[in-house]
Amino acid sequence: MESIYVNNAGTSWPKAPRVIEAASAALAAPPEASRQVLAAAHAEVCRALGVMQPERLLLTGSCTAALALVLGDLPLQEGDVVLTSALEHHALLRPLQQLVLRRGIVLETSPYAPGSPFDLDFARELLRGGQVRLIAVSGASNVTGELLPVEELGRLAHEHGVPVLLDAAQTMGVVPIDVSAMAVDMLVFAGHKGPLAPHGIGGLWVAPRVVLQSPAAVCAIEAAAADAGVDGHATLRRATPRCASFPGDCDVGSMNLAAAAGLAAALRWRREQKEDVFRQARLLRARLHEALGDVASCRVLGGQHAPHTAALSLVMDDLPLARAEAHFAERGIALRAGQHCAPYALQAIGAPEGTVRVSFGPFNQNSDIDAIVEAIVDAIDG
Repeated sequence: MESIYVNNAGTSWPKAPRVIEAASAALAAPPEASRQVLAAAHAEVCRALGVMQPERLLLTGSCTAALALVLGDLPLQEGDVVLTSALEHHALLRPLQQLVLRRGIVLETSPYAPGSPFDLDFARELLRGGQVRLIAVSGASNVTGELLPVEELGRLAHEHGVPVLLDAAQTMGVVPIDVSAMAVDMLVFAGHKGPLAPHGIGGLWVAPRVVLQSPAAVCAIEAAAADAGVDGHATLRRATPRCASFPGDCDVGSMNLAAAAGLAAALRWRREQKEDVFRQARLLRARLHEALGDVASCRVLGGQHAPHTAALSLVMDDLPLARAEAHFAERGIALRAGQHCAPYALQAIGAPEGTVRVSFGPFNQNSDIDAIVEAIVDAIDG
Protein backbone atom coordinates (compact mmCIF):
# COMPACT_ATOMS: atom_id res chain seq x y z
CA MET A 1 0.00 0.00 0.00
CA GLU A 2 1.33 3.44 -0.94
CA SER A 3 1.99 5.59 2.11
CA ILE A 4 0.58 9.11 2.46
CA TYR A 5 2.27 11.31 5.03
CA VAL A 6 0.19 14.23 6.33
CA ASN A 7 1.69 15.10 9.71
CA ASN A 8 3.96 17.92 8.60
CA ALA A 9 2.78 20.20 11.43
CA GLY A 10 4.37 17.63 13.74
CA THR A 11 7.52 17.14 11.71
CA SER A 12 8.16 17.40 7.98
CA TRP A 13 8.72 14.31 5.87
CA PRO A 14 10.33 13.62 3.56
CA LYS A 15 13.07 16.13 4.22
CA ALA A 16 14.39 18.40 1.51
CA PRO A 17 16.74 16.86 -1.05
CA ARG A 18 20.41 16.68 0.00
CA VAL A 19 19.58 16.96 3.73
CA ILE A 20 20.57 13.38 4.55
CA GLU A 21 23.82 13.65 2.60
CA ALA A 22 24.72 16.93 4.31
CA ALA A 23 23.98 15.56 7.78
CA SER A 24 26.02 12.43 7.11
CA ALA A 25 28.97 14.47 5.82
CA ALA A 26 28.92 16.62 8.97
CA LEU A 27 29.08 13.51 11.16
CA ALA A 28 32.00 12.15 9.14
CA ALA A 29 33.96 15.42 9.18
CA PRO A 30 36.65 16.11 11.83
CA PRO A 31 35.64 18.31 14.77
CA GLU A 32 37.50 21.35 13.45
CA ALA A 33 35.03 21.49 10.57
CA SER A 34 32.20 22.38 12.97
CA ARG A 35 32.76 26.11 12.60
CA GLN A 36 32.14 25.98 8.87
CA VAL A 37 29.02 23.84 9.37
CA LEU A 38 27.52 26.23 11.92
CA ALA A 39 28.49 29.29 9.90
CA ALA A 40 26.74 27.91 6.82
CA ALA A 41 23.55 27.16 8.77
CA HIS A 42 23.64 30.59 10.39
CA ALA A 43 24.03 32.34 7.04
CA GLU A 44 21.17 30.39 5.43
CA VAL A 45 18.80 31.18 8.32
CA CYS A 46 19.68 34.87 8.05
CA ARG A 47 18.82 34.81 4.35
CA ALA A 48 15.58 32.91 4.95
CA LEU A 49 14.33 35.26 7.67
CA GLY A 50 15.65 38.55 6.33
CA VAL A 51 17.97 39.03 9.31
CA MET A 52 20.09 42.15 8.74
CA GLN A 53 22.20 41.85 11.92
CA PRO A 54 23.62 38.29 11.92
CA GLU A 55 25.03 38.72 15.41
CA ARG A 56 21.43 38.88 16.72
CA LEU A 57 20.65 35.33 15.55
CA LEU A 58 21.51 32.38 17.77
CA LEU A 59 21.13 28.75 16.77
CA THR A 60 19.67 26.52 19.49
CA GLY A 61 18.84 22.87 19.98
CA SER A 62 15.12 23.41 19.35
CA CYS A 63 12.35 25.97 19.21
CA THR A 64 11.26 24.93 22.72
CA ALA A 65 14.75 25.62 24.07
CA ALA A 66 14.82 29.01 22.34
CA LEU A 67 11.50 29.99 23.94
CA ALA A 68 12.67 29.01 27.41
CA LEU A 69 15.92 30.93 26.90
CA VAL A 70 14.43 34.21 25.72
CA LEU A 71 11.53 34.26 28.18
CA GLY A 72 13.90 33.51 31.04
CA ASP A 73 16.15 36.42 30.07
CA LEU A 74 13.46 39.07 29.59
CA PRO A 75 13.41 41.56 32.51
CA LEU A 76 9.80 40.87 33.51
CA GLN A 77 8.75 41.70 37.06
CA GLU A 78 5.84 41.15 39.40
CA GLY A 79 2.66 42.76 38.10
CA ASP A 80 3.87 42.99 34.50
CA VAL A 81 1.21 41.84 32.05
CA VAL A 82 2.02 39.42 29.22
CA LEU A 83 -0.61 38.97 26.51
CA THR A 84 -0.90 35.73 24.57
CA SER A 85 -3.48 33.86 22.47
CA ALA A 86 -5.85 31.02 23.31
CA LEU A 87 -4.16 28.74 20.75
CA GLU A 88 -0.68 28.38 22.16
CA HIS A 89 1.49 25.28 22.17
CA HIS A 90 2.84 24.03 25.49
CA ALA A 91 6.35 25.11 24.47
CA LEU A 92 5.30 28.75 24.83
CA LEU A 93 2.76 28.39 27.61
CA ARG A 94 5.01 26.46 29.99
CA PRO A 95 7.73 29.13 30.39
CA LEU A 96 5.03 31.81 30.61
CA GLN A 97 3.30 29.92 33.40
CA GLN A 98 6.66 29.55 35.13
CA LEU A 99 6.97 33.34 35.07
CA VAL A 100 3.54 33.58 36.67
CA LEU A 101 4.64 31.26 39.48
CA ARG A 102 8.18 32.54 40.02
CA ARG A 103 8.04 36.24 39.19
CA GLY A 104 4.38 37.09 39.67
CA ILE A 105 3.65 38.27 36.14
CA VAL A 106 0.02 38.46 35.00
CA LEU A 107 -0.85 36.33 31.96
CA GLU A 108 -3.77 37.56 29.85
CA THR A 109 -5.29 35.48 27.05
CA SER A 110 -7.10 36.88 24.03
CA PRO A 111 -10.54 35.34 23.38
CA TYR A 112 -10.88 32.93 20.46
CA ALA A 113 -13.56 32.64 17.81
CA PRO A 114 -13.47 30.42 14.68
CA GLY A 115 -11.90 32.45 11.92
CA SER A 116 -10.78 35.07 14.44
CA PRO A 117 -7.91 33.46 16.35
CA PHE A 118 -6.85 36.68 18.07
CA ASP A 119 -9.10 39.54 19.21
CA LEU A 120 -7.33 42.79 18.29
CA ASP A 121 -9.95 44.86 20.13
CA PHE A 122 -9.17 42.92 23.31
CA ALA A 123 -5.47 43.64 22.82
CA ARG A 124 -6.13 47.32 22.11
CA GLU A 125 -8.11 47.76 25.31
CA LEU A 126 -5.52 45.90 27.39
CA LEU A 127 -2.67 47.95 25.96
CA ARG A 128 -4.42 51.15 26.94
CA GLY A 129 -4.03 50.10 30.58
CA GLY A 130 -0.27 50.60 30.34
CA GLN A 131 0.73 47.40 32.18
CA VAL A 132 1.45 45.17 29.19
CA ARG A 133 5.18 44.49 28.93
CA LEU A 134 5.18 41.72 26.31
CA ILE A 135 3.00 40.11 23.67
CA ALA A 136 3.97 36.49 23.04
CA VAL A 137 2.08 34.54 20.38
CA SER A 138 2.45 31.79 17.81
CA GLY A 139 2.36 32.71 14.16
CA ALA A 140 -0.27 30.02 13.64
CA SER A 141 -2.12 27.38 15.61
CA ASN A 142 -0.53 23.95 15.45
CA VAL A 143 -4.04 22.51 15.90
CA THR A 144 -6.29 24.36 13.42
CA GLY A 145 -3.65 25.94 11.19
CA GLU A 146 -5.23 29.39 11.64
CA LEU A 147 -2.78 32.24 11.09
CA LEU A 148 -2.78 34.88 13.79
CA PRO A 149 -2.84 38.57 12.72
CA VAL A 150 0.82 39.05 13.58
CA GLU A 151 1.39 42.12 11.39
CA GLU A 152 -1.60 44.03 12.82
CA LEU A 153 -0.83 42.92 16.36
CA GLY A 154 2.79 43.97 16.02
CA ARG A 155 1.93 47.44 14.77
CA LEU A 156 -0.59 47.87 17.58
CA ALA A 157 1.95 46.72 20.17
CA HIS A 158 4.62 49.07 18.88
CA GLU A 159 2.22 52.02 19.12
CA HIS A 160 2.32 51.37 22.85
CA GLY A 161 6.03 50.56 23.05
CA VAL A 162 5.43 46.86 23.77
CA PRO A 163 7.74 44.21 22.26
CA VAL A 164 6.40 41.14 20.43
CA LEU A 165 7.77 37.61 20.70
CA LEU A 166 6.76 35.42 17.76
CA ASP A 167 6.79 31.64 17.99
CA ALA A 168 7.30 30.75 14.33
CA ALA A 169 7.42 26.98 14.81
CA GLN A 170 4.37 26.57 12.56
CA THR A 171 5.08 29.38 10.12
CA MET A 172 8.77 29.51 9.24
CA GLY A 173 9.09 27.91 5.84
CA VAL A 174 5.31 27.54 5.50
CA VAL A 175 4.45 31.22 4.95
CA PRO A 176 6.83 34.07 4.01
CA ILE A 177 8.66 35.70 6.95
CA ASP A 178 10.92 38.75 6.82
CA VAL A 179 11.88 40.07 10.26
CA SER A 180 13.35 43.23 8.74
CA ALA A 181 9.88 44.22 7.53
CA MET A 182 7.71 42.77 10.31
CA ALA A 183 6.69 44.48 13.53
CA VAL A 184 8.16 41.74 15.71
CA ASP A 185 11.06 42.01 18.13
CA MET A 186 11.93 38.38 18.87
CA LEU A 187 11.39 35.25 16.82
CA VAL A 188 12.00 31.57 17.50
CA PHE A 189 11.78 28.73 14.97
CA ALA A 190 12.10 24.97 14.59
CA GLY A 191 14.17 23.44 11.81
CA HIS A 192 12.36 20.11 11.55
CA LYS A 193 8.98 21.53 10.48
CA GLY A 194 8.52 24.04 7.64
CA PRO A 195 12.23 24.41 6.84
CA LEU A 196 12.30 20.64 6.00
CA ALA A 197 15.43 20.04 8.09
CA PRO A 198 16.23 17.37 10.73
CA HIS A 199 15.24 17.35 14.39
CA GLY A 200 17.58 18.95 16.90
CA ILE A 201 18.02 22.47 15.50
CA GLY A 202 16.16 25.72 16.04
CA GLY A 203 16.96 29.34 16.60
CA LEU A 204 16.34 32.67 18.26
CA TRP A 205 16.46 36.10 16.67
CA VAL A 206 16.32 39.22 18.84
CA ALA A 207 16.14 42.76 17.46
CA PRO A 208 18.90 45.16 18.58
CA ARG A 209 16.29 47.31 20.34
CA VAL A 210 15.52 44.49 22.80
CA VAL A 211 17.77 44.20 25.84
CA LEU A 212 17.84 40.85 27.64
CA GLN A 213 19.32 40.02 31.02
CA SER A 214 21.48 37.03 30.19
CA PRO A 215 23.95 35.85 32.84
CA ALA A 216 26.56 35.03 30.23
CA ALA A 217 29.55 32.82 30.82
CA VAL A 218 33.00 34.23 30.12
CA CYS A 219 34.88 31.46 28.37
CA ALA A 220 38.46 32.76 28.76
CA ILE A 221 40.83 33.69 31.55
CA GLU A 222 41.31 37.42 31.80
CA ALA A 223 44.68 38.66 30.68
CA ALA A 224 46.72 40.55 33.26
CA ALA A 225 44.64 39.11 36.05
CA ALA A 226 47.53 37.97 38.20
CA ASP A 227 47.42 38.58 41.97
CA ALA A 228 50.04 37.86 44.57
CA GLY A 229 48.86 34.97 46.71
CA VAL A 230 49.44 34.57 50.42
CA ASP A 231 52.72 32.79 49.74
CA GLY A 232 53.91 35.54 47.45
CA HIS A 233 53.34 33.55 44.23
CA ALA A 234 51.27 34.99 41.41
CA THR A 235 47.87 33.39 40.84
CA LEU A 236 45.45 33.85 37.98
CA ARG A 237 42.00 35.22 38.75
CA ARG A 238 39.27 33.83 36.50
CA ALA A 239 36.72 36.16 35.00
CA THR A 240 33.41 36.36 36.85
CA PRO A 241 30.04 35.94 35.15
CA ARG A 242 28.62 39.12 33.70
CA CYS A 243 25.17 40.18 32.55
CA ALA A 244 24.95 40.37 28.77
CA SER A 245 22.22 41.86 26.59
CA PHE A 246 22.10 38.77 24.38
CA PRO A 247 22.79 35.08 25.11
CA GLY A 248 25.68 33.33 23.44
CA ASP A 249 26.91 29.88 22.47
CA CYS A 250 27.75 29.00 26.05
CA ASP A 251 24.10 29.55 26.97
CA VAL A 252 22.76 26.98 24.52
CA GLY A 253 25.33 24.20 24.82
CA SER A 254 26.83 21.91 22.23
CA MET A 255 25.15 22.16 18.85
CA ASN A 256 23.81 19.26 16.81
CA LEU A 257 26.18 19.53 13.86
CA ALA A 258 24.36 16.99 11.70
CA ALA A 259 21.09 18.88 12.18
CA ALA A 260 22.81 22.21 11.47
CA ALA A 261 24.27 20.84 8.24
CA GLY A 262 20.86 19.48 7.30
CA LEU A 263 19.25 22.84 8.01
CA ALA A 264 21.75 24.63 5.77
CA ALA A 265 21.13 22.11 2.97
CA ALA A 266 17.34 22.37 3.33
CA LEU A 267 17.27 26.16 3.24
CA ARG A 268 19.72 26.22 0.35
CA TRP A 269 17.49 23.84 -1.63
CA ARG A 270 14.44 25.95 -0.89
CA ARG A 271 16.25 29.10 -2.00
CA GLU A 272 17.25 27.45 -5.27
CA GLN A 273 13.60 26.65 -6.05
CA LYS A 274 12.85 30.38 -6.38
CA GLU A 275 9.23 29.72 -5.40
CA ASP A 276 7.01 29.17 -2.37
CA VAL A 277 7.37 25.41 -1.94
CA PHE A 278 4.48 25.28 0.56
CA ARG A 279 1.98 27.02 -1.71
CA GLN A 280 0.64 23.71 -3.05
CA ALA A 281 0.38 22.36 0.50
CA ARG A 282 -1.77 25.29 1.58
CA LEU A 283 -3.99 24.81 -1.48
CA LEU A 284 -4.42 21.14 -0.62
CA ARG A 285 -5.57 22.10 2.84
CA ALA A 286 -8.20 24.45 1.40
CA ARG A 287 -9.39 21.77 -1.05
CA LEU A 288 -9.71 19.19 1.72
CA HIS A 289 -11.72 21.62 3.84
CA GLU A 290 -14.07 22.21 0.92
CA ALA A 291 -14.40 18.49 0.18
CA LEU A 292 -15.29 17.72 3.79
CA GLY A 293 -18.13 20.23 3.73
CA ASP A 294 -20.38 17.55 2.21
CA VAL A 295 -19.41 14.81 4.68
CA ALA A 296 -21.96 14.36 7.43
CA SER A 297 -20.79 13.74 11.01
CA CYS A 298 -17.43 15.37 10.23
CA ARG A 299 -16.67 18.84 11.55
CA VAL A 300 -13.63 20.92 10.58
CA LEU A 301 -12.46 23.27 13.32
CA GLY A 302 -11.37 26.84 12.64
CA GLY A 303 -12.85 29.35 10.20
CA GLN A 304 -12.93 28.16 6.61
CA HIS A 305 -12.08 31.46 4.94
CA ALA A 306 -9.49 32.76 7.40
CA PRO A 307 -5.80 32.53 6.41
CA HIS A 308 -4.28 29.16 7.28
CA THR A 309 -1.09 27.16 7.12
CA ALA A 310 -1.31 23.69 5.57
CA ALA A 311 -2.82 22.13 8.73
CA LEU A 312 -6.45 21.21 9.36
CA SER A 313 -8.15 19.66 12.41
CA LEU A 314 -11.41 17.75 12.40
CA VAL A 315 -13.59 15.67 14.68
CA MET A 316 -15.79 12.76 13.64
CA ASP A 317 -18.85 11.77 15.64
CA ASP A 318 -18.53 8.05 14.97
CA LEU A 319 -14.78 7.46 15.29
CA PRO A 320 -13.27 7.45 18.80
CA LEU A 321 -10.09 9.49 18.93
CA ALA A 322 -8.15 6.57 20.41
CA ARG A 323 -8.94 4.56 17.28
CA ALA A 324 -8.40 7.32 14.73
CA GLU A 325 -4.67 7.04 14.00
CA ALA A 326 -4.90 3.26 13.64
CA HIS A 327 -7.90 3.60 11.30
CA PHE A 328 -5.99 5.88 8.94
CA ALA A 329 -2.75 3.91 9.26
CA GLU A 330 -4.57 0.80 8.07
CA ARG A 331 -5.26 2.75 4.87
CA GLY A 332 -1.67 3.91 4.47
CA ILE A 333 -2.28 7.45 5.82
CA ALA A 334 0.04 8.81 8.51
CA LEU A 335 -1.53 11.69 10.42
CA ARG A 336 -1.86 12.77 14.05
CA ALA A 337 -4.79 12.26 16.40
CA GLY A 338 -4.69 13.60 19.94
CA GLN A 339 -4.09 16.80 21.86
CA HIS A 340 -1.05 18.02 19.88
CA CYS A 341 0.68 19.41 23.03
CA ALA A 342 -1.92 22.20 23.11
CA PRO A 343 -4.67 21.29 25.63
CA TYR A 344 -5.72 24.91 26.25
CA ALA A 345 -6.11 25.47 22.53
CA LEU A 346 -8.35 22.40 22.32
CA GLN A 347 -10.54 23.80 25.08
CA ALA A 348 -10.79 27.10 23.22
CA ILE A 349 -11.93 25.45 19.98
CA GLY A 350 -14.43 23.18 21.72
CA ALA A 351 -12.60 19.88 21.30
CA PRO A 352 -11.01 19.20 24.71
CA GLU A 353 -10.48 15.48 24.02
CA GLY A 354 -8.44 16.21 20.90
CA THR A 355 -8.72 16.25 17.12
CA VAL A 356 -7.64 14.42 14.01
CA ARG A 357 -5.07 16.67 12.33
CA VAL A 358 -4.13 16.55 8.67
CA SER A 359 -1.14 18.72 7.69
CA PHE A 360 0.23 18.75 4.18
CA GLY A 361 3.78 19.33 2.98
CA PRO A 362 5.48 20.22 -0.32
CA PHE A 363 5.50 16.63 -1.55
CA ASN A 364 1.80 15.84 -1.15
CA GLN A 365 -0.46 15.53 -4.20
CA ASN A 366 -4.10 16.16 -5.12
CA SER A 367 -4.75 12.42 -5.09
CA ASP A 368 -3.98 12.38 -1.37
CA ILE A 369 -7.18 14.33 -0.73
CA ASP A 370 -9.30 11.60 -2.34
CA ALA A 371 -7.67 8.95 -0.16
CA ILE A 372 -8.17 10.99 3.01
CA VAL A 373 -11.82 11.76 2.27
CA GLU A 374 -12.46 8.11 1.44
CA ALA A 375 -10.91 7.03 4.75
CA ILE A 376 -13.04 9.55 6.65
CA VAL A 377 -16.22 8.38 4.93
CA ASP A 378 -15.30 4.75 5.68
CA ALA A 379 -14.82 5.62 9.33
CA ILE A 380 -18.19 7.30 9.58
CA ASP A 381 -20.07 4.61 7.62
CA GLY A 382 -18.29 1.75 9.33
